Amino acid sequence: MNKVPPTIQAIEASCCVTVPNKKKNRIYSTWMWVLTFLTYCSYHMSRKPISVVKNVLNQNCSNMTPPVETNNTHWCDWAPFDTEDSATLLGTVDSAFLFTYAAAMFISGFVAERMDLRLFLSVGMILSGCFCAMFGLGYSFKIHMLWYYILAQILSGFVSATGWPGVVTALGNWFGKSKRGLIFGIWNIHTSLGNIVGTLIAASFVTYNWALSFIVPGIIIASLGIIVFFFMVPEPSYIGLPNPNAKIMDEIQTSYVDKDKEVEARQRTERLDEEKAIGFLQALFIPGVVEFSLCLFFAKLVSYTFLYWLPNYIYHSTTFDAEGSANMSTFFDVGAMIGGVLAGIISDYSGMSATTCTVLLIFAIPMMFIYQAYSYVSLGLNTFLLIVVGILVNGPYSLITTAVSADLGTHESLQGNAKALATVTSVIDGTGSIGAAVGPLIAGPLSAANWNYVFYMLMVSDVIAMLLLTRLVVREVKGRLQQYRQRSHSRF
Repeated sequence: MNKVPPTIQAIEASCCVTVPNKKKNRIYSTWMWVLTFLTYCSYHMSRKPISVVKNVLNQNCSNMTPPVETNNTHWCDWAPFDTEDSATLLGTVDSAFLFTYAAAMFISGFVAERMDLRLFLSVGMILSGCFCAMFGLGYSFKIHMLWYYILAQILSGFVSATGWPGVVTALGNWFGKSKRGLIFGIWNIHTSLGNIVGTLIAASFVTYNWALSFIVPGIIIASLGIIVFFFMVPEPSYIGLPNPNAKIMDEIQTSYVDKDKEVEARQRTERLDEEKAIGFLQALFIPGVVEFSLCLFFAKLVSYTFLYWLPNYIYHSTTFDAEGSANMSTFFDVGAMIGGVLAGIISDYSGMSATTCTVLLIFAIPMMFIYQAYSYVSLGLNTFLLIVVGILVNGPYSLITTAVSADLGTHESLQGNAKALATVTSVIDGTGSIGAAVGPLIAGPLSAANWNYVFYMLMVSDVIAMLLLTRLVVREVKGRLQQYRQRSHSRF
């Protein structure tokens, strides 16, 4: 109980003494689902403001006399983003966060496997809130130095990397492989919901005080970090319950009426703490990790380019203002939520996660072309196309970062080692995060030249992502055909 916060210890002592383990497990696993959902929702909420504020910063007014005014505020002369290369500078600011996040992700998984996840996440969330607010304070204190905004993004990227390995490991510790695609698919709605909430909060302040676009999300994520500190139980064994991914799970069947078995269960689950976390190279040798990691590099490149530049694209290709463009972009995230759940359901039903990703990637390529060509026609068509593109672009990304990562982190080759999940997750998502950094960095100068080039880059990236899964798709199809033949023979 030494890793359990005093609040949970009090609940255990007062309410859970006579609760059967099965019911207790259901209560705690549901709570962990909700808590980790809100946790990562707040992480994404704190990353979204920059894409919204970008529309009021990315305005070159060097040829305008006098400077254009919006609500009595000279947005377009906000140095250092007031020059002809403002799009490139903002792309650099994006990449400062994303490259740092990608590099820190590999370290984060290593650390997460070796320390208390509750402390790991709560500290990461509180610091994420501080550094998110730091960017907005640049407006409050009239700071016009590029290095300040880059530093804020570097610090934010470093601490934000605590989120994904932490929440996936904590949730994976409570749920086994059964219906994992559906459970994680619904759970992964937090990513898009966080984007939507972050967009709406940032948009509500962007036209008159964009400092609050960062400060308010910063306060929210830091507050949730305090809740995590006092109420998270990241490992079932801490309260005498079995880890569903542990090799001794099947041996542990207890109830509160059998005290001898209860004591035995506690002793056996404590052995989980003695298991050694795997290293980076060990994670790479798990079948499928390399292919899915490289695929995620390109899939996340596409997703994060939309995340960081879609409001700006809508702003320049339609008649919407900065707030309207930001609100319009949320329909992409609505589609992303549907795509994550849909991909999870299909993967669970078919047992073919690589094939599921490939099919969605195939349809995403022409849909991005259609969106770019016809989104300006009408509001209704723009909305519909954004939702469809969101489904197809984020479906593979969501499936790989959740159910696939959890499956590989508990792969049979690990022989039941329950301390591999964070490392595998960080390897896969860290590789993907490098792609997430590259996409927005390239999109900045490409968008300044012609937005068509941005969409060409995204379509080519999805083609490469699809091709990287070829070997796994062939293996899945062969396995399914073999099962079909065996069933056919058994009938005769």
